[in-house]
Amino acid sequence: MTESPPRAWAEINFEAMRHNLRFVRQQSEGQDVMVVIKAEAYGHGLIKTAKALESENPKFFGVANAGEARLLFGAGIKIAPYILGATLPCEREEIAIRGWTPCLCSLEEMKHFDALGSNQPINAHLALDTGMGRGGFLPHQIEGALETLKRCQGIQLTGIGSHLPVADEDPVFTQDQFSRFDQSVDRILQDLETVPDDFSVHLSNSAGLLNFHSRTTNLVRPGLMLYGISPIPEYQDKLQPAMTLKTRISLIHELPKGHGVSYGRTLLSRDTRAAVLGIGYGDGYPRTLSDRGTDVLIHGTRCPLIGRVMMDQIIIDVTDLKNCAPGDEAILFGEDLLASELAQKAGTISWEILAQITPRVARRYS
Repeated sequence: MTESPPRAWAEINFEAMRHNLRFVRQQSEGQDVMVVIKAEAYGHGLIKTAKALESENPKFFGVANAGEARLLFGAGIKIAPYILGATLPCEREEIAIRGWTPCLCSLEEMKHFDALGSNQPINAHLALDTGMGRGGFLPHQIEGALETLKRCQGIQLTGIGSHLPVADEDPVFTQDQFSRFDQSVDRILQDLETVPDDFSVHLSNSAGLLNFHSRTTNLVRPGLMLYGISPIPEYQDKLQPAMTLKTRISLIHELPKGHGVSYGRTLLSRDTRAAVLGIGYGDGYPRTLSDRGTDVLIHGTRCPLIGRVMMDQIIIDVTDLKNCAPGDEAILFGEDLLASELAQKAGTISWEILAQITPRVARRYS
């Protein structure tokens, strides 16, 4: 028996990712790179992406938690995982034993990691809160944090980092944030007795490295742009989308003007040739795309979504498309229909469009 093909699948192009990584290095003037692969590499596949990009020699793979770091360790990935954000007490022993790099967001974390590193010091970064509000030391807390660090024999400070909350929205605040971060870095480096040769200073996410410059950083943390979507629209032509989301036509039928379509009965304004596609919000295709002027590409032609997105299916108007049949492919997003366009119509962000594609959608890699 031949196994039937999937109704919906995502084609992942690693050469596109490598192209985007080359642009990151060019744009960041050769700084080291932390490749952010949390959340299944934004839906592209954690392990497959790590293995594909390991040979590009990033300094770190950025992950959200110890569980993601463990998956990399189990797959034999040699690039060090960096834990983005505060750690839970129950995660820290494993992080210490495995030699993963945490960022220190509180004195409680600092003291716990110090105790865990009594036999073998733990490499860790100091997290600064320069406006994100989700962890790290505020400017008036830095001096106390450094005093505590000086007493910590179980921690080797190997970096400083912070995060940008509005680099794609508020350039005035972000420029000020860069200035304040650089001033804090100057202050910290002057205070430290020794600074390792591989010491990392990092602030920029994708939007930050595209539009701003720091005089102190030597590491950038691209996420979205690595996968080919620019948070700053004018740079989109420099990037190549790495994911193309596809499905198939399962049925085509003729519906008369005034007939209802999908839940809620969207009434047709004309006699319509309707195509049913095998994808829905159960696959991560947002229900909020309903009634928003959303298109799907079939044979290179934009065809409008009609009616509400269902859990497993959507319905498309192919009246003006002369040649299509059940089994034909349809593109939900990709190079010619960007995930960022869907995000705008769905009232969300590109990160969510990519990351919410569910495991039911098969991944095909090239």
